[in-house]
Amino acid sequence: MTLSLDYATLSDVGRVRRNNEDSAYAGPHLLLLADGMGGAAAGEVASAAAVQVIRRLDTAEIGGEDMIEALAGAVHRANERLSELVEEDPEREGMGSTVTALMFDGKQLGLAHLGDSRAYRMRDGRLYQLSHDHTFVQSLVDEGRISQEEAFSHPHRNLILRVLDGRPDSDPDLEILEVQAGDRLMLCSDGLPDYVSDEVIAASMASGTPDSVVVELITHALEAGSNDNVTCVVADVVETDPASGTQPQLVGAAAELAQGSTGRGEPTAAVRTGGGEGHGGGGHGTALDPEELRYAPRPPKRFPWLRRIAVLVVILGLIGGGAWFAYSWTQKQYFVGTDGDYVAIFKGVEADLPGLTLSKVYERQPLQVDKLPTYSREQVEGNIQADNLAGARSIVAELQQTAAECAAKTKPTPTPTPKPSTPVSTPPASKPPVSKPPVTAPVSTTPTSPSSTATPGSPDDCDGVR
Repeated sequence: MTLSLDYATLSDVGRVRRNNEDSAYAGPHLLLLADGMGGAAAGEVASAAAVQVIRRLDTAEIGGEDMIEALAGAVHRANERLSELVEEDPEREGMGSTVTALMFDGKQLGLAHLGDSRAYRMRDGRLYQLSHDHTFVQSLVDEGRISQEEAFSHPHRNLILRVLDGRPDSDPDLEILEVQAGDRLMLCSDGLPDYVSDEVIAASMASGTPDSVVVELITHALEAGSNDNVTCVVADVVETDPASGTQPQLVGAAAELAQGSTGRGEPTAAVRTGGGEGHGGGGHGTALDPEELRYAPRPPKRFPWLRRIAVLVVILGLIGGGAWFAYSWTQKQYFVGTDGDYVAIFKGVEADLPGLTLSKVYERQPLQVDKLPTYSREQVEGNIQADNLAGARSIVAELQQTAAECAAKTKPTPTPTPKPSTPVSTPPASKPPVSKPPVTAPVSTTPTSPSSTATPGSPDDCDGVR
């Protein structure tokens, strides 16, 4: 079963402000609200630009999970548009806008949300908030530091942590929501929930048509002393053809700019509201324009392209400097290895990168590798690291000494020629010999020195010399 939306939208500049920074759009497949901010920094331009970009999603060609991707892409493009507007006119620096959008495919809703505007759903007489405020006060509520009732009157309830402002970190909350016939949907700027309680909002949404509900909600906000613009979008999910038809509705700054207005009203004067009680929470007086206060904590964004280039140059400089430092360090290292059949001193480290050689022969020695014993030869073939050039030369000197000692040991010694022996005459015995007991020669118990016999594979073993 395919459902439809019966919708209505209304925006009021309020009783204090002279220009409307809210923008809203309602169509057969899209409900959209944007609340501009920044005071004199063209908040109305920001909200109107966001609505003009995102309203293109009001089409029946996108449905299901594809709505999430479409919403994310549209918010991203709107963010880029704000960045372009700031670069075109530096006086717009500091402007921003909230975005709350509900995309409808006849079966489901796709939600995109950024900032402190809100999305609600009324089902079976119960009001439920679909969006989550990106505000400092809401973060305190989430952490359990204050209650929801305390948040309603908190002095910093207007401070926003996430907003559409042309910066690369403006990512919205995205969600697919189930919908059914009889649901009533509502989007509103903060001019309503900051001054009207959820109980009063629920009572107004419980009956009436979308047209009558938007009028009643805005009336409650103005009577409660709201000193902000107030904008509402209300839509009923119906099984029949919508009474509102399918003609899109555009209100607020987006409608004014589309009609040729400059959208730049006179600066709003600082006001102090009295303590009159309204339907939801009474007046919330302040000595400063809350629209400027809510955006004041965000740092200025001057010449973003220059900062990006500067950051890129710094990063490239750090990478280049690190690479040069690393290469310079390698060229101060030495080791002893083989260059063909000879021992050589190498400068650098034994590690090569594609297209870059990190070592080269510094000094080739007259010592042949084959003149070394097996132990020393294997050390040289595996490369012997040295602390510096002097250390490398000292290692070569020790290898030359070892080769010389082995050469002396393996040099053949001439064998002496034996002389002929002269026979000795034995005188005749005058008497028989007297037998004597055998004398046992003493056995030496002196241990043999370990150095007298070389252990195979040790530095003193000259085995393997060729």
